[in-house]
Amino acid sequence: MNLPFDPTHIRRAFSRAAPGYAAAAVLQQEVRKRLLESLDYLDDRVPQVLLDVGSGPGHASAMLKKRWPKAQVIALDLALPMLREARKQAGWWKPFARVCADARALPLAEHSVDVIFSNLCLQWVEDLPAVLAGFRRVLRPGGLLLCSTFGPDTLIELREAFAQADDVPHVSRFAPIAQFGDALMLAGFRDPVLDRDLFTLTYPDLTALMRELRAIGATNALANRRHTLTGRGRFAAASAAYEPLRRPDGTLPSSWEVIYAQAWAPAPGAPIREQGQEIASMPVSAIPIRRRGDP
Repeated sequence: MNLPFDPTHIRRAFSRAAPGYAAAAVLQQEVRKRLLESLDYLDDRVPQVLLDVGSGPGHASAMLKKRWPKAQVIALDLALPMLREARKQAGWWKPFARVCADARALPLAEHSVDVIFSNLCLQWVEDLPAVLAGFRRVLRPGGLLLCSTFGPDTLIELREAFAQADDVPHVSRFAPIAQFGDALMLAGFRDPVLDRDLFTLTYPDLTALMRELRAIGATNALANRRHTLTGRGRFAAASAAYEPLRRPDGTLPSSWEVIYAQAWAPAPGAPIREQGQEIASMPVSAIPIRRRGDP
């Protein structure tokens, strides 16, 4: 289970990052592109309402509106400054709604959404089954959930480097792919399919990596984080621990594990729990998992 996050810190971090987020979030853009390709699974169905959870500056929302111009597209984000940036994507020719709300408590009616799209948002939620149950609540029967999240190998080099310098965690531990699939089934979703990518980004030094993390709002949001600045001594120790990983080209590697999930909302009245036990249509080991390497 993930350690508890501080929602207030998450909102503030992404609010500060909003003005420059689009320029810094190169990996997020690539993952968004790959996730949008999965919309082809809708075949010829034309959705009426699409919800972009954790929309950030609204680029995915704009693309959804472009693909289905007659549909209602809702960009939902915890950080109001992100939605102000999203307004720039929602011109008069492709307007979409913007809602400031928490993914853990969607302010939408039951069975009111055809597609939920969520790109790299759910890693900031520790109770995945609860959030996914909320997604299922607002999805119409047969509705599609497409989402991505970071896996446990994300920033593993940074985590291990700081572990040698400090006894307080600096990097979150994200849910593994099996736990994510389990959460989908506990929430009652049907026919889940999971994919996995492992990206390796490189940086000239630890300072550059930390600067980029701040620029995309991905700072340490653990509730038990150290609430003071990382001292020069601890930072120097972490840098020294990272140094043996330096590549022949002079750069430091940083791993980013991305998990993609596709699942369908069940028929009306399908139970999530029965007599205190979870209902699942198949064991977690039977969920199709397609593993892909570096792009």
